Amino acid sequence: QVQLVESGGGLVQPGGSLRLSCAASGSAFRANVMGWYRQAPGKQRELVATITIGGSTNYIDSVKGRFTIARDNAKDTVYLQMNSLKPEDTAVYYCLAVIGKGEYWGQGTQVTVSS
Repeated sequence: QVQLVESGGGLVQPGGSLRLSCAASGSAFRANVMGWYRQAPGKQRELVATITIGGSTNYIDSVKGRFTIARDNAKDTVYLQMNSLKPEDTAVYYCLAVIGKGEYWGQGTQVTVSS
C-alpha cells in the first residue's frame, strides 16, 4: 500500500521560508509525477507545483519565483522550498504522487504565514 508522509509545515512570519518534504513508500514503481496542492479555509484545493520523474516542473502563477519543487528519485521524495512567504500562502499543503493509474495523497501539513 502506497503511503505518503509529509513534514516541514509550521508557523512563519511574512517574508520567511519553509521547506516541505514528502516521502513515498510501499510501491515497486517510481511516481511518474509528484506535486503539492494546497487548500486554504473556505477555498478549493489548488495546484501549487508538480514535477515529473524526468524533472519537468510546473507552478501556479502566484508562487513562481518564490517556490521551488525538487525530487530525489532514489528516495521517492519530493520537496517544496518556499521563500518570501506571504499571508495568502497560508493553507494545508498536500503531497500528491501519481504512480501508474493511481493517485495517492498525503495527510496534509499546515503552513501558516502570520506576524
